[in-house]
Amino acid sequence: MGGRRAVQAPSEIPEEVIQELRACLANRRIEHGFACLRSQPSLVETVNVHQDNAARFIGHLAQWVDVGALEPSKLKAVLGRFDAQTRAQLPFRDYLYLRMADGMLAMSQEEIDSAIRHFSFVLEFPEELSDSQSTSIVYFWKARCLRRRGEYEQALEFAHMGRDSALALGAPRMAALSQVLESWLLFQRGKLKEAENVSHQAESALRETDDYVTVGNIYSFYGRMARRAGRYEKAIECFNKAISEYRKRDPQHPNLARSLANIALAKREIALQLRRKIDLQAERRRKQGSKSSEATNVAAPRRRLQQLHDEIVQHLDEATHIYGHHPNHHGIGTVQLNYAYVLLDDGDYHNAEVKARHAYRLGEEKQDYILMGRARIVQCMIENARVEEEISEGSDSGSHARRAMEYIQEALDFARHTQNQRLLANAYLWLGFTHCNAFFEDTDAAREAYDLAVSSRKGSTQSDNMADELQRLKAKVLRAGSLDLKFKAWSQGQLGDKTFQQLTEEFAELIIPRVWEREGRKVSRVATRLSISPKKVRRILDRVGRRKPS
Repeated sequence: MGGRRAVQAPSEIPEEVIQELRACLANRRIEHGFACLRSQPSLVETVNVHQDNAARFIGHLAQWVDVGALEPSKLKAVLGRFDAQTRAQLPFRDYLYLRMADGMLAMSQEEIDSAIRHFSFVLEFPEELSDSQSTSIVYFWKARCLRRRGEYEQALEFAHMGRDSALALGAPRMAALSQVLESWLLFQRGKLKEAENVSHQAESALRETDDYVTVGNIYSFYGRMARRAGRYEKAIECFNKAISEYRKRDPQHPNLARSLANIALAKREIALQLRRKIDLQAERRRKQGSKSSEATNVAAPRRRLQQLHDEIVQHLDEATHIYGHHPNHHGIGTVQLNYAYVLLDDGDYHNAEVKARHAYRLGEEKQDYILMGRARIVQCMIENARVEEEISEGSDSGSHARRAMEYIQEALDFARHTQNQRLLANAYLWLGFTHCNAFFEDTDAAREAYDLAVSSRKGSTQSDNMADELQRLKAKVLRAGSLDLKFKAWSQGQLGDKTFQQLTEEFAELIIPRVWEREGRKVSRVATRLSISPKKVRRILDRVGRRKPS
């Protein structure tokens, strides 16, 4: 007959198969482990409660699903054969293996709280499990989950336990998994040298293996360190090395998408630097009088800027395509935020807001406080840009300013749910920018937010790419503060050696640009409001460089 023949389940899972999977995992012989599973396809298809070693096999299968040997859906189907009644009749050790697998499945589905509950339960009974190698992996998994939740101190403790337990077994290659995570957590705490040393140890241990994904993670870590220090070309080089490693395992590996998003961020920083350079050149031409030869000199930088823009979008499009095959809320949300940054830089506030809102919803679905906090910061940035450009959707010109303040207050709340000091510092930074925008102009509150941002990023190097933004906020606060001091001095009759006419001109240079901002950047409205000629308004604005050249 033409029907499909049923696969007969063996009476037990061969002990030698489990031992081979364990040895390959400990020594990071990944392809050999994949081959072992491929040679026994019926084991996964038919594993059931009636087989000896079934639960142990599923516990180890979960570890190989994490490595990428099978899709998590396969593990879900296997675990579905063990309902609550069946589990209640299992020996306790077998039950622990199933809980380990439950946790790994929850982690792959970004159900982080559920995963932590499963792992915590397993770790309460190390003697009953009597499997130090698997216990080491569970320490590592729990550390990963705590990191995702932004609980870095506790994550570091479990990473240390995963490392130490693997080293005690004489498995330095397996210990390298926890060391890679440990280095990232040390990096978050500002311990850069220590983080780099730990990462080099892991790289050395894995050099002769085919654990391409973990090696890729190490290069990705080096890239993030370089990007954070403002060494963007070096960062791109490291991310490209990471991508090369990931592609050896899978051309569509989800970690590859993450590195593409990171490359996009590094190239955006280069583009912002180039954009500032072009703007400075344009400012000089306005002051000195435009010359055709100088105008020609900006053509090449503008072409390079467009090239960077196209490359950034290409990286993000490829990352989006990969996440279409491997859905991941945090990863997709990060890509959406990177799109939002690019759109914001281009002045496309509407579509930037659409992307940021999408990222926020993705974070909200998984209670991902870090993603939600980052999304709210981007939304605050968009609203502040609208305030500065006087783009108003309604009659209330302060609507964007108030939304910016609401978003950044929410971002602060989310950041406080985590130990991500950089997220907290960035939230305080944009709280400061919001306080001193053209609507609120609250210098004292902005200064307090600046101090909190500086305090939150203690331990970061001064070459950190957030340092430029802090300097920009500081300049705004100091400039506003100097105006307050000037007005106070004038009110007390401290005029220096200036004539009344000079004081009048200086006062006009201070007041007219502010009224111009308030009046929608309309010269005629400023002239009417202050009862002066439009010609004088234009002259003052041109002198202080507030109007764009026509």
